[in-house]
Amino acid sequence: MRWVYLAIIVVLGLATLIFAFQNLETVTMSFLSFTLSVPLALLVIVVYLLGAVSGGSLFALLRRLIKGSRVSTAN
Repeated sequence: MRWVYLAIIVVLGLATLIFAFQNLETVTMSFLSFTLSVPLALLVIVVYLLGAVSGGSLFALLRRLIKGSRVSTAN
């Protein structure tokens, strides 16, 4: 099953890279009072990586909470 997950991650990563490099124009991003003009490819890659890191962290936290609750209920 680990290989299936790895294959899915690789396919999604490649699709993200293909999308990013086919869209090289500059876009303007605004958040609160910050405005930034960056290439769309860079923005897509940064958002993808931030999503992967935050999703992985959330998954690890939930796994730890579930594992901790099983140990405490067993005693």
